[in-house]
Amino acid sequence: QVQLVESGGGLVQPGGSLRLSCAGSGFTLSSYVMNWYRQAPGKERELVAHISDTGDSTHYPDSMKGRFTISRDNAKNTLYLQMNSLKPEDTAVYYCNARKIGADYWGQGTQVTVSS
Repeated sequence: QVQLVESGGGLVQPGGSLRLSCAGSGFTLSSYVMNWYRQAPGKERELVAHISDTGDSTHYPDSMKGRFTISRDNAKNTLYLQMNSLKPEDTAVYYCNARKIGADYWGQGTQVTVSS
Protein backbone atom coordinates (compact mmCIF):
# COMPACT_ATOMS: atom_id res chain seq x y z
CA GLN A 1 0.00 0.00 0.00
CA VAL A 2 1.44 3.33 -1.08
CA GLN A 3 1.66 5.92 1.67
CA LEU A 4 3.16 9.37 2.09
CA VAL A 5 3.15 10.66 5.66
CA GLU A 6 4.11 14.25 6.41
CA SER A 7 5.38 15.41 9.79
CA GLY A 8 7.08 18.39 11.37
CA GLY A 9 4.35 20.99 11.11
CA GLY A 10 3.24 23.15 13.99
CA LEU A 11 3.00 26.66 15.35
CA VAL A 12 5.99 28.94 14.87
CA GLN A 13 6.58 32.64 15.34
CA PRO A 14 7.29 34.92 12.38
CA GLY A 15 10.93 34.68 11.44
CA GLY A 16 11.18 31.16 12.79
CA SER A 17 12.02 27.87 11.09
CA LEU A 18 10.48 24.47 10.61
CA ARG A 19 11.64 21.30 8.92
CA LEU A 20 8.97 19.14 7.33
CA SER A 21 9.50 15.48 6.54
CA CYS A 22 7.59 13.16 4.24
CA ALA A 23 8.13 9.43 4.67
CA GLY A 24 7.19 7.19 1.78
CA SER A 25 6.26 3.54 2.00
CA GLY A 26 4.96 0.92 -0.41
CA PHE A 27 6.94 2.34 -3.33
CA THR A 28 10.49 3.33 -4.26
CA LEU A 29 10.74 7.07 -3.81
CA SER A 30 13.90 7.33 -5.95
CA SER A 31 11.83 6.61 -9.07
CA TYR A 32 9.68 9.70 -8.56
CA VAL A 33 10.06 13.42 -8.83
CA MET A 34 8.89 14.94 -5.57
CA ASN A 35 7.06 18.13 -4.74
CA TRP A 36 5.85 20.09 -1.78
CA TYR A 37 2.57 21.95 -2.20
CA ARG A 38 0.58 24.04 0.23
CA GLN A 39 -3.00 25.18 0.53
CA ALA A 40 -4.18 28.05 2.68
CA PRO A 41 -7.84 28.48 3.65
CA GLY A 42 -9.85 29.83 0.75
CA LYS A 43 -6.93 29.56 -1.67
CA GLU A 44 -5.88 27.14 -4.36
CA ARG A 45 -3.15 24.60 -3.75
CA GLU A 46 0.20 26.00 -4.89
CA LEU A 47 3.61 24.54 -5.59
CA VAL A 48 6.21 25.24 -2.91
CA ALA A 49 9.20 23.28 -4.17
CA HIS A 50 10.18 20.59 -6.66
CA ILE A 51 13.09 18.16 -6.72
CA SER A 52 14.18 15.73 -9.42
CA ASP A 53 14.31 12.00 -8.84
CA THR A 54 18.06 12.08 -8.27
CA GLY A 55 17.98 15.29 -6.24
CA ASP A 56 20.29 17.05 -8.70
CA SER A 57 17.72 19.64 -9.72
CA THR A 58 15.38 21.78 -7.65
CA HIS A 59 12.85 24.48 -8.43
CA TYR A 60 11.09 27.07 -6.30
CA PRO A 61 8.54 29.77 -7.04
CA ASP A 62 10.02 33.22 -6.61
CA SER A 63 8.21 33.81 -3.30
CA MET A 64 9.97 30.79 -1.73
CA LYS A 65 13.46 31.25 -3.18
CA GLY A 66 16.08 31.81 -0.53
CA ARG A 67 13.79 30.80 2.33
CA PHE A 68 12.79 27.20 1.54
CA THR A 69 15.05 24.26 0.71
CA ILE A 70 13.81 20.93 -0.58
CA SER A 71 15.94 17.82 -0.23
CA ARG A 72 15.56 14.08 -0.33
CA ASP A 73 17.20 10.99 1.08
CA ASN A 74 16.34 8.19 -1.31
CA ALA A 75 18.00 5.62 0.93
CA LYS A 76 15.49 6.54 3.65
CA ASN A 77 12.60 7.03 1.22
CA THR A 78 12.12 10.46 2.74
CA LEU A 79 11.58 13.98 1.44
CA TYR A 80 12.32 17.15 3.42
CA LEU A 81 11.45 20.82 3.35
CA GLN A 82 13.52 23.26 5.40
CA MET A 83 11.61 26.49 5.88
CA ASN A 84 13.35 29.58 7.26
CA SER A 85 12.28 33.18 7.82
CA LEU A 86 8.68 32.10 8.00
CA LYS A 87 5.94 34.66 7.48
CA PRO A 88 2.27 34.67 8.50
CA GLU A 89 1.36 34.21 4.83
CA ASP A 90 3.18 30.87 4.88
CA THR A 91 0.38 29.52 7.07
CA ALA A 92 -1.17 26.57 5.24
CA VAL A 93 -1.48 22.83 5.09
CA TYR A 94 1.65 21.46 3.42
CA TYR A 95 1.44 18.34 1.27
CA CYS A 96 4.11 16.15 -0.24
CA ASN A 97 3.58 14.67 -3.68
CA ALA A 98 5.33 11.86 -5.56
CA ARG A 99 4.89 11.81 -9.31
CA LYS A 100 5.95 9.88 -12.39
CA ILE A 101 4.22 8.87 -15.60
CA GLY A 102 1.17 6.88 -14.60
CA ALA A 103 1.40 7.57 -10.87
CA ASP A 104 0.60 10.54 -8.66
CA TYR A 105 0.60 10.10 -4.87
CA TRP A 106 -0.27 12.59 -2.14
CA GLY A 107 0.11 12.70 1.60
CA GLN A 108 -2.57 13.84 4.01
CA GLY A 109 -0.82 17.09 4.82
CA THR A 110 0.67 18.78 7.87
CA GLN A 111 -0.49 22.11 9.26
CA VAL A 112 1.98 24.97 9.48
CA THR A 113 0.84 28.06 11.38
CA VAL A 114 3.01 31.16 11.54
CA SER A 115 1.75 33.52 14.20
CA SER A 116 2.92 35.54 17.17
